Amino acid sequence: MAYIVDMRSDTVTKPTKAMKQAMVNSALGDDVYHEDPTVNALENKIATLLGKQAALFVPSGTMSNLIAIMVHCNKRGSEVIAGELSHIFRYEVGGAAHLAGVMLSNLPNEPDGTFDLKALERRFRGSDIHEPVTSLVAIENTHNVCGGKVLPLKWVDSLSELCQKHNIPIHMDGARLFNACEYLKESPARLVRDCASVSVCLSKGLAAPVGSALVGSYHFIEQARRVRKMLGGGMRQAGVLAAAAVVALDEVVPRLALDHKRAQVLAKVIEGLFLPSFKVDPASQHTNLVLVRIPGESSLTADRVVERLAQVSLSETQGDCKTPNDEGVILKVIQFDAKTIRFTLHVDITDEDLWLAIMKVTYVFKEMDAAAKSK
Repeated sequence: MAYIVDMRSDTVTKPTKAMKQAMVNSALGDDVYHEDPTVNALENKIATLLGKQAALFVPSGTMSNLIAIMVHCNKRGSEVIAGELSHIFRYEVGGAAHLAGVMLSNLPNEPDGTFDLKALERRFRGSDIHEPVTSLVAIENTHNVCGGKVLPLKWVDSLSELCQKHNIPIHMDGARLFNACEYLKESPARLVRDCASVSVCLSKGLAAPVGSALVGSYHFIEQARRVRKMLGGGMRQAGVLAAAAVVALDEVVPRLALDHKRAQVLAKVIEGLFLPSFKVDPASQHTNLVLVRIPGESSLTADRVVERLAQVSLSETQGDCKTPNDEGVILKVIQFDAKTIRFTLHVDITDEDLWLAIMKVTYVFKEMDAAAKSK
């Protein structure tokens, strides 16, 4: 059987041995009644880490973001302003509109995940009865579609000043917040200091099996708990899941730098191939995501490259991509758009996995680049 290296996402991670032990031994109660001691411990722990008053454990980041929108925008016809490349806009099934009656208004994202603050201020609405009321600004850190970019702290501080001037709260989709902290060498509390609410994913880079945390003030979380119940997110003996998340905060957060380092190695190897069909910029890569772009004039498309990386040819098993059992390597990655491929480094990728992936990428990219040149 071919050796599989899965770099599609940091959501594919498996619970560690310590997480499994914690899950088996977790103290349990009914969390809807706020009586699960392990969930309570997780919520207290992450609220303290982020310098906020309270937190709420929820099944997913999508639900966490939706709850935040529903609490901040509690009047139908409200408006949230977010970047056009944000996860909330692109990947959350229009939940804000469909379930919350909230309009998502978008600004163009810059390559670093920010957007123009002067343009943002011009977009604030609500004084005219014909307009929706701008009730929230949503930002994303790290920024997924921008390649795991970390928002500059100076920009976040300027955004906060602007939003305070207009009395509009900020929600941070911090699905990979701890990756941003590692890159900036700053505490989570500093990165979210001026955000009224924050969503943190525990099942992406942190490798817990399920869940996100929504963090904010006591009053905000009290309202959020009610919305969670409305959406069907009230879990009962959820301590079996929260226990793994507690371990993730203690065990996985300190080693995120290794994911970043391995991502840099992969990016620099691809850059060093000097292939016209595949472009990567290690200098602009901040965290654990590697975006490889195919020039627009190339006949290659991302879906073809993804498909080829997941196949093993006969020539590979007889050449440089052999594994100890001579069956070759299957490398799983994802297509981001028609000309972009994303590789994600995570806790389950070992040094051996990385070098096998590099052998596979080198072989396939050279093969496909040569084929593209011949056309």
